[in-house]
Amino acid sequence: MHAIGIDIGGTKIAGALVSELGEIIVEDRVPTPTTGSGQIIDAVVAMIERLSDGRDVEAAGVAAPGFIDVTQSTVYYAPNIPWRSEPLRQRLTERLDLDITIDNDANAAGWAEFRFGAGRLYSDMTMLTIGTGVGGAIVSQGRLFRGGFGAGAELGHMRIVPDGLPCGCGARGCIEQYGSGRALMRMANEIADVGGIGLGLAAVREQSGTLTGQDVAELIAAGDPGALTALRELGTWLGQACASLSAVLDPQVFVFGGGVSVAGDLLIDPIREAYLAHLPARGFHPEPAFVIAELVNDAGVVGAADLARVHSENR
Repeated sequence: MHAIGIDIGGTKIAGALVSELGEIIVEDRVPTPTTGSGQIIDAVVAMIERLSDGRDVEAAGVAAPGFIDVTQSTVYYAPNIPWRSEPLRQRLTERLDLDITIDNDANAAGWAEFRFGAGRLYSDMTMLTIGTGVGGAIVSQGRLFRGGFGAGAELGHMRIVPDGLPCGCGARGCIEQYGSGRALMRMANEIADVGGIGLGLAAVREQSGTLTGQDVAELIAAGDPGALTALRELGTWLGQACASLSAVLDPQVFVFGGGVSVAGDLLIDPIREAYLAHLPARGFHPEPAFVIAELVNDAGVVGAADLARVHSENR
């Protein structure tokens, strides 16, 4: 039987009808309303109704950014949506004749990779999503980790630099400030400022007036020394973070998703090198695999749908 997955983002709401094998059957997408939380709920309800119309659907899962409570019912806090202690599951079940599940968007993406993507051959997986920020998901012994209050696995806000760069979460030195797409842009601009190996970066910036993520991605693909240096610095920080995570979680595989992951081995190689350099008891600790996520932009809706199906069967 099919399930519906909805992924709420800051700019768009994506939805899909998903099979038990993680295959997308029908897709839908609309801009995220900007006029209030009620309009976002209206858009989600309308999307679920469209995707379920005339089809055999057992459940719907909604992936949302921010902190979700341990009962998977309430959005404690969403950074880009005006939700504070929002009883999202209740509001949706009042209007839909379906079993509804709510989960964090990074958890949903991580679960999709564990079930159907790069983590499907393992029982213990840690996923880092390297986009504008750094998202995280943890699967341990085949179960998604959420923590005692439901707000666990916020891996981007693990502090790795004491009194380091200020983070939007209010702390300083979080991995998000050193291992995200935003951090990569800062590093690329710093290299362009110095010159030398950053001449390619500086030339592109001078021509267009600014460096964009696409600019840096193209320079990385072209083998520009400055862009590759920035990517290597990013990977080094991520590798250090993974070494610390291994000491606690001991995953069999680290999966890397998000926009920066398109760099493939150019990102993975410095991550693995830094991981080995900082791993406690190196030589005696089995080495995990380091792989790129496979489901890319579909992970959120596929994971949300599958989590909804699992929860519906277990209720």
